[in-house]
Amino acid sequence: MRDLDIRVCLIEDDETIRNSYAYLIAQAPGFKVVGTYNSFESAAKKIVADGPDVLLLDVELPGTNGIDALPKLKKLIPDLQILILTVYETDTLIFRALGNGAAGYLTKNTSPEKIISAIQDVMEGGGPMSAHIARMVINSFQRSEESPLSRRETEVLEQIATGKSRKRIANELFIDIETVKSHIKNIYIKLDVHSKADAIKTAKENKFI
Repeated sequence: MRDLDIRVCLIEDDETIRNSYAYLIAQAPGFKVVGTYNSFESAAKKIVADGPDVLLLDVELPGTNGIDALPKLKKLIPDLQILILTVYETDTLIFRALGNGAAGYLTKNTSPEKIISAIQDVMEGGGPMSAHIARMVINSFQRSEESPLSRRETEVLEQIATGKSRKRIANELFIDIETVKSHIKNIYIKLDVHSKADAIKTAKENKFI
């Protein structure tokens, strides 16, 4: 029978950083580190057998970089939640990562407590980002008057773009979670997309939020 701990893998080429994160996560109640790797190529051989729920992924890696590894990892484990953990903060990398399937984007100056919280958050449907990254995402959007989205749908999509879970969006907009789900469904239909990442990408490209 599978244990109830959140199973975590790491791909980070710096051994000291990799071991530090592994220790940090393993000490947190409810978490279990099931694999650590220094490259995508080494991870690809064993990560399916590890059965992780969440992966912390560096961008700069030997061989295949983290951004290009994202779709390959999602193909290996479709339900895997991948959090980018990097020193890089350029908007191009952020949107490439989100477009390639990242569930969140954290910088390496993120506190240990927030990293643990982010892993929990992503398991609950959120898309955590460092505060600076979230601001960059929001600031990159300039709303178009030709947007097909209603005012409320736009508000929901803006919240999604900062990585908030459906539950948190419901709380902050003072609506119930079923209403949030309904808005998200309508957003997907209106933008002709099928995922959170694609909705954010389409909204950015068309300046809907």
